[in-house]
Amino acid sequence: MDDATLRSLLDALRATPGNVALRIAVVRALHGAGDARAADHVGGLDPAALTTADRALVARVLLGAGEPARALGFAEGGDADPELQLVRARALHALGDRTRALESYEAAVRANPTLEDRDLRAQLAARVEEHGGDGAGPRLRVLSNDDTDRSEVERILHPTLPPVTFADVGGLDGIKEQIEKKIILPFQKPSLFERFKKKAGGGILMYGPPGCGKTLLARATAGQCKATFLNVAIDDVLDMWIGESERKLHALFEKARAAAPAVLFFDELEALAGKRQYTREATSSKLVSQFLSEMDGFTKNNAGVLILGATNVPWAIDPAFRRPGRFDRVLFVPPPDRGARASILRLLLAGRPAAADVDGDAVAARTSGFSGADLENLVDTAADRAIAASLAAGSEVPIAQAHLTAALAEVKPTTLEWLTTARNYARYANEGGQYDEVLAFLAQHGKR
Repeated sequence: MDDATLRSLLDALRATPGNVALRIAVVRALHGAGDARAADHVGGLDPAALTTADRALVARVLLGAGEPARALGFAEGGDADPELQLVRARALHALGDRTRALESYEAAVRANPTLEDRDLRAQLAARVEEHGGDGAGPRLRVLSNDDTDRSEVERILHPTLPPVTFADVGGLDGIKEQIEKKIILPFQKPSLFERFKKKAGGGILMYGPPGCGKTLLARATAGQCKATFLNVAIDDVLDMWIGESERKLHALFEKARAAAPAVLFFDELEALAGKRQYTREATSSKLVSQFLSEMDGFTKNNAGVLILGATNVPWAIDPAFRRPGRFDRVLFVPPPDRGARASILRLLLAGRPAAADVDGDAVAARTSGFSGADLENLVDTAADRAIAASLAAGSEVPIAQAHLTAALAEVKPTTLEWLTTARNYARYANEGGQYDEVLAFLAQHGKR
């Protein structure tokens, strides 16, 4: 608004001081221009006679003028408008009532997530600590939002993942059925299996394209067994010093034996169990030998310990690991089919704001070759578009079919390169029929 128009409004207000609409227009114009005189013109306004938007405006003006008590008078009331709740939270905070301020802030964000203000949230969640006052020094009141205690440190150093079961895994019904029969039942009914001299545990190797659910299946298997899940990262084992990698690997197996029933999961298994004839370092060969010894050595007792391995390059694994008693069960985890993709999309959209027009089956039909990770990327990309629309609109905009359709133009499947490589190994290096499942999958889906 230009200066001439503003002067005209001020002149008109002086002539008709009782004109509420004109007074609000003057306050809005001055506040929008960053003019401190806005607070001078709110006198005489009755909160009950104003709209919600006007009450929030006047409260903001008074807060900026350093008058939180007057601001609270305009922000109080039973009105649940999120903008008004946020101004109320700021006024209460300025008056030192952080408890009520936090309640108002959280109510505002629940109603309209675009109003989220992390800095304000941190200030409202802070606590006051008192130090001193015992005669040895001055009494200090310290504002702190660091509530980290010993248990929190343990959580950070050893983060606990929420339990996962097969219900959280979309598709892969055939593989889940195999795992149920061959792995989970021995854990659940050990007495029956002992009668037939079958022990719970053993080794399972899962392979397939990246992002198709191998790690999630491992976690879900542990959840179904109600067993301790030990996820081994590569840097938990590999060490630059000679002999340290073998010592760490032994310690991990000992920990799993002590915690039985336990699932010991090795992701990117090829880094620890690669073919020895291709390695140039004796230390790598020794690590593979140590791994084999831990799995079924003469003095080892792995009863109750299930060893799961996952790899994207099964042809790089030392063949000694496939001997019965080690990774004797090998499962191919393929890209999800159409039904599985629809199931995965439903799981990914659950808990997110989604419009009624979202058609997961239609999206699944257009995502042939997508892995579970690709589908997650697709939904995240659609969510980014919905968030951008929410910020532009100033209110929450749910994920709509249009967002998913637009995301399909950006996100591409990542499994095709792996399938091309696997096809060559399955055709020309299929000793013992170890890649028959890959060939069957390609025969069924290769033309799609």
